[in-house]
Amino acid sequence: MNNLVELYKKNKEVVLYLFWGVLTTFVDLLVAFLLKQYTNIDTFWNTAIAWLASVIFAFFTNRKWVFKSSAKNIKEIFIELKSFTFGRFASWIMEEIVIWVGQTLMHGSFNIVKILAQIIVIIFNYFWSKFVVFINHNK
Repeated sequence: MNNLVELYKKNKEVVLYLFWGVLTTFVDLLVAFLLKQYTNIDTFWNTAIAWLASVIFAFFTNRKWVFKSSAKNIKEIFIELKSFTFGRFASWIMEEIVIWVGQTLMHGSFNIVKILAQIIVIIFNYFWSKFVVFINHNK
């Protein structure tokens, strides 16, 4: 049991990132399913709205509980939000490219390519958030 506690303490940030990431995925799916059930908007807008809701949720949870941002004023928080959103948009494009290359050029299975793309995106998003978005503003 002590080994597990030590492992958690050593990797707390990554564990929290993955925990909030699972909840972010839940937000994305919940919004998409609710929009599909109760509106007539097309798939593109459904997905875009669900993505936006999940990015906003991820920003605030990552900011407070994962990376413990030191940004204090609205200007610093807005800079974080812009950078976070830019990174998430970039990772979405990255995912699309990996899927396209994996399926079109390499003739891979969608399921395998999608999982690979998600792993790449998760790693990219973590490092983007840690080293670009939620920097220590007091330094």
